Amino acid sequence: MSDIERELRSGLPGAAPGALEAASLRLAERAASEGLLDIAYAVVDSPLGTLVAARTPRGLVTLSYADSGVDPVLEQLAARLSPRVLEAPARLDSLRRELDEYFERRRRSFDIEIDWALVRGFARRILAATAAVPFGEVASYREVARAAGNERAARAAGNALGSNPMPIVVPCHRVLRSGGALGGYTGGIERKRFLLTLEGVL
Repeated sequence: MSDIERELRSGLPGAAPGALEAASLRLAERAASEGLLDIAYAVVDSPLGTLVAARTPRGLVTLSYADSGVDPVLEQLAARLSPRVLEAPARLDSLRRELDEYFERRRRSFDIEIDWALVRGFARRILAATAAVPFGEVASYREVARAAGNERAARAAGNALGSNPMPIVVPCHRVLRSGGALGGYTGGIERKRFLLTLEGVL
């Protein structure tokens, strides 16, 4: 929860939840209209648990598993990109809809724009190559490294995938070890297994 949201909550003691959400929405719209909203975020429920989604005016910048809570994600965004972070769920509606369709097996790819601001250099090339692995298919770390321009950098590919700021949308779960072993996953191996089963790979 941001400082502004804490102030909102403390300033509306006993207010109905709907009133607080409406006030938060008005604040987000005002901040955006005045150029004060750099990062909009929303908390998203999913079959894999709570997710924190955030976007800049350029596109989705993170979709994180909130196993340690929402605040660590927001603090990282504030430190690395901008302190002007505000909860604005309406700005993430298209992502929420696409995620719902994906988990219901009605969507095979995501159409939302991506902001790669949290990823640089070779890691960005790795994630771009990973984003090209189609639904229901898999690639090895070596194959992704080759697509990114350095076949011998399989270990670096694994590191880049382990720090993927947008799992599910940038489908690092589709990258396996040579020989077909699942390998690691930023959200835990059971989530990787779930996603691969959802897509019909397992």
